[in-house]
Amino acid sequence: MSELVESIRERYLFTLDKIAGAARSVGRSPESVKLVVVTKTQTLEVVQAAIEAGVTILGENYPEEGVRKIQSLTGNSAVEWHMIGHVQSRKAGLVAQHFNLMHSLDSLKLANRLDRFCEEAGRTLPVLLEINVGGEESKSGWPGWDETRWPDLLDDVNGLLALPHLELRGLMAMPPLGETAEFSRPFFQRLRRLQEFLMKQFPQAKWSELSMGTSMDYEAAVQEGATLVRVGTAIVGPRQYKTEV
Repeated sequence: MSELVESIRERYLFTLDKIAGAARSVGRSPESVKLVVVTKTQTLEVVQAAIEAGVTILGENYPEEGVRKIQSLTGNSAVEWHMIGHVQSRKAGLVAQHFNLMHSLDSLKLANRLDRFCEEAGRTLPVLLEINVGGEESKSGWPGWDETRWPDLLDDVNGLLALPHLELRGLMAMPPLGETAEFSRPFFQRLRRLQEFLMKQFPQAKWSELSMGTSMDYEAAVQEGATLVRVGTAIVGPRQYKTEV
């Protein structure tokens, strides 16, 4: 285990250094960016090693898999668990009960279910709105690729702000897959502009978080304003599709 811990720690610290450099290059404080280490499909051994390596925020894509890990790795109260993947309405209860932040809230219907489950659990769930910035049919989220249609989002945001057990924190996006970080940059810039638009429309809400950037393009994301970057393979290695957890 110690060899695995050390290899993850080395890559984790390297990534933090890259984030810090990207932040400083645009006059930002490195402390303004948090690193979410994505552990979807990874084994319990890898996740435990990541925690021992100093990782403090873990990102999961699948509610049931994430909850099994959370329940198996008790005693790590300093670790935050973030839901970053699409959540089916029938699994909203798992997210409402077990996760610290949801990056991927993609519909008002799901928001209403989460709010009800949070009420039952006696807690408030911080959430980010997932925005489809590239117009891809395969991606979930509110349509954000056509900037002339952004006013169409306002009714849903009003509805979200009325839910007492969800706390709106900001936005999340996954740009279309490209071969370079520069390909992603215009989509990061679009999400930042949408954040600014919504801040003007709803100044009473919190819009401080921007979740964007993955292993390939997180430095560009930081330069464009990301406060949360989601990095998996560059730190914990390739996904383990035959996981038993």
